[in-house]
Amino acid sequence: MSRSILEALTLSTAMRCAPHDGCSLLLRVQASLTLHESLRGLEACSMSLDTQETQCQSVRVSRASRRLRVGQQLQVHFECFEVSVAQSLYVTLRTVPHFCGVRLDQQYHVEAGKFSYWVDRGRKVILVQVPEARADSDYYVRLCLKWFTCEDVGAPMRVTVNRVSRAVSLPYSRELPCLCLEGWSATPDAVRMQACPFENDTEALWDAIRYHPGSQALSWEPACPVSGHVSLCWRPEPGALCHELEHSGRSARGRVQYPLVDTQPQLCLKFSTGRGFWVRCPFERLGFPAWKMTVRPAASQGHLRVTFFSPSAASFKVHLCHQRKMWPPACHPAIRATPLPPASRHTTAGLAPHPHFPRPAPLPTQGGFVADSAVAFVDIPRDEACAPSTCIQGWRTDVHFSTPQQLCDLQCTPRGAFQSSLGPHSSAKIPSSRSQAKGATVTPEGPYLGRGSTACQPGDLGADPSHCQNLHATPAATQGTAD
Repeated sequence: MSRSILEALTLSTAMRCAPHDGCSLLLRVQASLTLHESLRGLEACSMSLDTQETQCQSVRVSRASRRLRVGQQLQVHFECFEVSVAQSLYVTLRTVPHFCGVRLDQQYHVEAGKFSYWVDRGRKVILVQVPEARADSDYYVRLCLKWFTCEDVGAPMRVTVNRVSRAVSLPYSRELPCLCLEGWSATPDAVRMQACPFENDTEALWDAIRYHPGSQALSWEPACPVSGHVSLCWRPEPGALCHELEHSGRSARGRVQYPLVDTQPQLCLKFSTGRGFWVRCPFERLGFPAWKMTVRPAASQGHLRVTFFSPSAASFKVHLCHQRKMWPPACHPAIRATPLPPASRHTTAGLAPHPHFPRPAPLPTQGGFVADSAVAFVDIPRDEACAPSTCIQGWRTDVHFSTPQQLCDLQCTPRGAFQSSLGPHSSAKIPSSRSQAKGATVTPEGPYLGRGSTACQPGDLGADPSHCQNLHATPAATQGTAD
């Protein structure tokens, strides 16, 4: 048998802790080999160079495995050997049966001064086995947050010389990548040793997002040092690609704050580091107030009316955009929505209409109608809005960062109603009936509710300026009691 079938012998230390028996230090043995048809198993032995005490373990290879996996590379993990701090070991790996010269051996020293640990995530504690101390020296161990220096998380734990157990338990609250263990001997100029159990766990960093309703600001502050990039992005639907909003990129090294942010469910934060990227959408499930948009035939011939509903005063504009393979879509110049006078907004609850402001359709939901008021509207040419691959986009304009709501591929019928065929990025719903689906006809009495898709906003989403110029409509009258 060739000596090359045994490829590698890997040794490392670990700690095993039991609730009532304390902790013990272990030696882990791992082997790599190429399976040979004559090989029945492997044997690993650990001998203490101080006492000559030897422990052996063997692993058998079944006959079926030998037949099916001859020539394949295998990884073999042995049961752990119990060891002690500062112990010198001689470890050998041989085949079963033994073949002359086919073996690996390695000398291993269990280093003194280093501590071992085990994380109990259920109880949120870290069990630490501190090293054997000198006869006249205590030992300290603590949890700390590693910034420029390691800042205390709770008081250090002192392990005295005459303490029977060398294991201590340190509780923690969050699994942060900069949460570290630090241990040192209570002697002058002692070297401090560190280990960070969660250094690869970054998930907790991205949840520290705060929204401030008074200032409408969205902020994030890292609990640990982070090298990366933060931006706002627009995600049309769960699982879709999140498109970065222009001018929203920030360094992740410190606190990040965005002023005047629209609380739309599709507005998200994207975190990018050397390990990958993560997306968090803070307004998706917490019931934040969000504006909505409906589209229905207008009273004037050849037009559709886009109506905006909002729980508070807001300004809006509308784009007609053409879908294309690359994002963003090509959009026509914007049309500012006409604001409704405050006195007329409450008429959606049933007050009499005003002759100058035709009554907008109330905002439907699955359970009926909600109390949000219609705050603005705009009439758009029916032929342009109903053209193939065309989307109606509504944008809020009185905030610094927002995402659109969009309806695509409205197929208008000759009698003035229209049908809707949802585009690949649309998440709109037809609320006039739960049974209505894609392509259903929407009558003048049944408005269409849109909930966000593709985007084109000058200055905010990187749209072509030639396609995204603002046109200001004539302001509406400031008096009246109409809907």
